[in-house]
Amino acid sequence: MAIVMESTHRALGDVVVVAPVGRIDYLVAAEFERTLVPLLDPGSGSRRGLVVDFSGVDYISSVGLRVLMIATRSIRSRGARLAAAALQPAVQEIFSISRFDRVVEIFPTVRAALSAISPASAEAYGGEGRTR
Repeated sequence: MAIVMESTHRALGDVVVVAPVGRIDYLVAAEFERTLVPLLDPGSGSRRGLVVDFSGVDYISSVGLRVLMIATRSIRSRGARLAAAALQPAVQEIFSISRFDRVVEIFPTVRAALSAISPASAEAYGGEGRTR
């Protein structure tokens, strides 16, 4: 039986928000990477950046952090930004202990991340009535 990671994504103006769900560990890290890679392309809508909504993630392993680091380097190489938002306490602790919070921009909410990257994208997100 294959273990599958759930995730959704949507373009909001010139930023894409991806929302994985569950654990990001060695069992799903390759799938997480396959999810992120196409979203790093400016043609996906991520001309200014990518926001990873961690509100549905309860754990991330070092393999998952590696995927995030590679994605960060890739998107920064073209002058865009990658941000992590709405980290659960356990995930926040992992980011802090590993000092990954110095590698990726961290925001308390998706709205805050969007506001920092693209106010127009934040406005589009706000229009959906979301509070995260």
